[in-house]
Amino acid sequence: MSLPPHLQLPFFEAKHRAAAESVIAYAEHRLQSNVGTHKVHPSLRDEVDQYCRLLADSMGDAGLFRHCVVANSEDPRTIDSRTLCLIRETLARYDGLADFAFAIQGLGSGPLSLAGDAFLRQRYLPKVATGEYLPAFALSEPDAGSDVAALSCFARKHDDHYILDGVKTWISNGGIADFYCVFARTEPAVLRSDGSVEARGISAFVVESGDPGFSIEKRIDVIAPHPLATLRFNACRIPASRLIGAEGEGFKIAMRTLDIFRASVAAAALGFAQRALDEAVVHVRERRMFGVTLGDFQLTRAALAEMATELEAARLLTYRAAWMRDHGMPVTMSAAMAKMTATESAQRIIDRSLQMFGGRGVTCGEITERLYREIRSLRIYEGATEVHKLIIGRELLR
Repeated sequence: MSLPPHLQLPFFEAKHRAAAESVIAYAEHRLQSNVGTHKVHPSLRDEVDQYCRLLADSMGDAGLFRHCVVANSEDPRTIDSRTLCLIRETLARYDGLADFAFAIQGLGSGPLSLAGDAFLRQRYLPKVATGEYLPAFALSEPDAGSDVAALSCFARKHDDHYILDGVKTWISNGGIADFYCVFARTEPAVLRSDGSVEARGISAFVVESGDPGFSIEKRIDVIAPHPLATLRFNACRIPASRLIGAEGEGFKIAMRTLDIFRASVAAAALGFAQRALDEAVVHVRERRMFGVTLGDFQLTRAALAEMATELEAARLLTYRAAWMRDHGMPVTMSAAMAKMTATESAQRIIDRSLQMFGGRGVTCGEITERLYREIRSLRIYEGATEVHKLIIGRELLR
């Protein structure tokens, strides 16, 4: 696979083209044989877990995690959003689990990259960068998903330890992670006059999988194979040295971490959509119907035109948001537009591609069937489409 044409856009520099060449070479060599053949089914949990471990080892050996993990004394600003997006778009085009493994390696360790002290960074990040450690980002709760400030997991200081109590759910890498960056209240919640919760009094901690009082309450199986779990903290005791940043800074740390990676969610959607479009183009050239190919019908050509145009529009929004973040510009609205547009467009593109394949498109193991399952969650996690509409509207009215 040659470099995609959009790398000639003014958003990119030589370092981005070099990163793209590197990840394409990795994907062609290590993932090409897996496309449409590994058929990991969500019910085969052990297989999913093992495959994610293998992917982490493989990408660590290839040096891909250096683009999403800030090890040792590097400046967190070295995380380049455009590079993250290029890598995720490429990986998603080949293998959804490879994209997942890369993204969670960065997101799960992001609080340490951004706010960890020298001790914590040295203890965890070098092993995350090599793929030896798998991290997780433990923010969501049963009653605090999009409304992060409403979380209720609590951490109280006791001598030189913190004791955590509460539940986290929908945690990616849950059940296979070596450590979790956990967000918990260190002060009681304060309600505003409208009944919403103020985003203060939240702190961030590192909890290791073997810590006393920590357990996996249940694993969660979804329509696309991802390691997900509900976590339980029952008087979970951890050293005070595992506080990330200062007490009360957890909400800002979480938002800073999500800001870096949000545009890359849109990029993953681009990768899924591009693969669906590519598969559709090949199929309609070959599939014969009524004496001609499917591609000879005007309806087919019109559908392809709309799919390609939607994809390019979403791609421009995505890389504009990443470029803005890399240049220190506010990205709240641009990232929300990119994430919303790319995921919604990808859903439509994949659906139309599947329709062109007919019955084959919904057959288990086919690429379009896999893409159809994989795209759906992207419209929900890291801010559902409806939440991003609220964000965009709020920003417009400011």
